Amino acid sequence: MNRVFRAGRYTLPLGEKTYIMGICNVTPDSFSDGGEFFAPDNAIAHALQMQQQGADVIDIGGQSTRPGYQRISPREDWERLAPVLEGLRGRLQVPLSVDTFYPEVAALACEHGADIINDVSGFSQEMWEVAAQYACGCVVMHPCGEEEEILQRVHTFFLGKQEEAARYGIASDRLCMDPGIGFGKTYEQNLSLIRRVEEYRLPDCMLLMAASRKRVIGQPCGNPPFRERMAGTLAAHTAAQLAGADMLRVHDVEEAVQAARVTDALLHLG
Repeated sequence: MNRVFRAGRYTLPLGEKTYIMGICNVTPDSFSDGGEFFAPDNAIAHALQMQQQGADVIDIGGQSTRPGYQRISPREDWERLAPVLEGLRGRLQVPLSVDTFYPEVAALACEHGADIINDVSGFSQEMWEVAAQYACGCVVMHPCGEEEEILQRVHTFFLGKQEEAARYGIASDRLCMDPGIGFGKTYEQNLSLIRRVEEYRLPDCMLLMAASRKRVIGQPCGNPPFRERMAGTLAAHTAAQLAGADMLRVHDVEEAVQAARVTDALLHLG
């Protein structure tokens, strides 16, 4: 069976290469780059630069979800996103993902060209209804921690979300599962999720790993500043890629693309 991920106008074959999702935070308070791309012109330029550097997907978010984040309203979320989506209209040749947990914002984003909804809350009934209406791809994240058996709990969560999606007519090839590195998990649980992808992934869904610059990267390295965690991020993402991750969500696109292509070459040798 040929595995694919269907996202709006795009179909991404799985197994041929590992995809790179470039992060563009249109926020003043994201954990590692808050404020850098808050101005719409800066965010637009950054998204286009990541595309030029080889990003396969551009992920744009207006709401920080760092630990202790301040929740903004749907209106403010959309006000941050709207000028960026408008500025990118017709200028991207790769799928556009919008990172939001508000169904009304997701619907507006799809109206303005988004191909993927990336929902860190794991998709509510209302969000499934939006996804069904617009035929977009869905990044479904495990949003919380568990006391034990994290791999089995994540696997069970993914199976439940796959069943939910089917009830709304959303096929598995439109689902990309994310184990939620850094969201309520312990250090050891995060390491297990990075290393042991094959134990909880679903065979017919894409799997995203998103550890870029997070606490799990900093802790074994003496907690360097966020911007100095690229090498650690590459190590963690390479391990996840070798274990079966299909896509990596990153801040440092150029370096991530190079590392992923070398790892792909090793995976497909012989």
